[in-house]
Amino acid sequence: MGEAAQKTFQGPRHHTSLKKPLWLVLTVSVISMLLISTHMFPRQDKNSSDTLSAWLPVHVRKHTDEEVAARAVVREILKTPPFITPNSKIAFLFLTPGTLPFEKLWDEFFKGHEGKFSIYIHPSKERPVHISRHFSDREIHSDEVTWGRISMVDAEKRLLVNALEDPDNQHFVLLSESCIPLHTFDYTYRYLIYSNISFIESFVDPGEHGTGRHMEHMLPEIAKEDFRKGAQWFTMKRQHAIIVMADGLYYSKFREYCGPGIEADKNCIADEHYLPTFFSMLDPMGISNWSVTYVDWSERRWHPKTYTAHDISLEFMKNVTSEEMSTHVTSVGEHGDELHWPCTWNGITRPCYLFARKFHPDALDTLVNLFPNYTSTAA
Repeated sequence: MGEAAQKTFQGPRHHTSLKKPLWLVLTVSVISMLLISTHMFPRQDKNSSDTLSAWLPVHVRKHTDEEVAARAVVREILKTPPFITPNSKIAFLFLTPGTLPFEKLWDEFFKGHEGKFSIYIHPSKERPVHISRHFSDREIHSDEVTWGRISMVDAEKRLLVNALEDPDNQHFVLLSESCIPLHTFDYTYRYLIYSNISFIESFVDPGEHGTGRHMEHMLPEIAKEDFRKGAQWFTMKRQHAIIVMADGLYYSKFREYCGPGIEADKNCIADEHYLPTFFSMLDPMGISNWSVTYVDWSERRWHPKTYTAHDISLEFMKNVTSEEMSTHVTSVGEHGDELHWPCTWNGITRPCYLFARKFHPDALDTLVNLFPNYTSTAA
């Protein structure tokens, strides 16, 4: 190519602005037009989309030093692979005021599987009277527990830390005195030990008893859009149990600002929000978002329905054990809108529930008689 042709493509040297990429010129032009149109035609409908904000980058809050440190610790713990061996056990953590009324039923569940489980009991009011050798002398140091207060979370953590002292405990199950098993021990063991997630309920409830309980004092670490709700009855992997015990930052926000009557009429219930929010923020892909403990909120009261002996039949128990859709009740609507999603185990559709509550003590004999018939040995 001759010298004259080269000069034609290059253009005069003093026109340096022509060398700027075309895309940059177009981008600046578009943004300028948007700014002018936004100024000339301000938005009238507060529900319509903001054209300018859709084009401009969203501001991301910079984490505090404490948040950076907390998240670094969580990342390192999660890098630790599960250590499943023939000696791996499930730790059953019973949170109870006193005696366990369904100990006889649990004894049938545990029988013949010694070495595959461990039991820890947190009696908050009185020392339990036991009828099963599996439960004898399994109490830990306990303290008073008040419904809705952080003391409930403290009791959960007390159970976890005691169970973590045994390195063979690889999965941890929180249960109440009104809980019962729904399947055989073998089925339950395989379901939990070989799961790649923890079963912690966590969902968005946009109503007054969901995100409406969020406190401004929880900012900046816990934003309202990150606030979650869920039942306290979890099962979790060892890595997640260690993370809970390592957390001080997010726990402190709930200790200080989540409790009935702390702020106006916001009846924040610590055990319904702490773990669901914590795991949704720090390891959202590591939890199921539904609990493996069945509960019936159909009465729409502060506490779930309690089943008596008259409510229980083989058909009812079979229906609960085979349910494959989880239900989550929000505080939206006159009677509480429901959310539903399918239950999967390692990507495969499976029944949702391994345990159930609440059951009245008078149902014990009926449940013991039905237990061999409603439990499943399916893999």
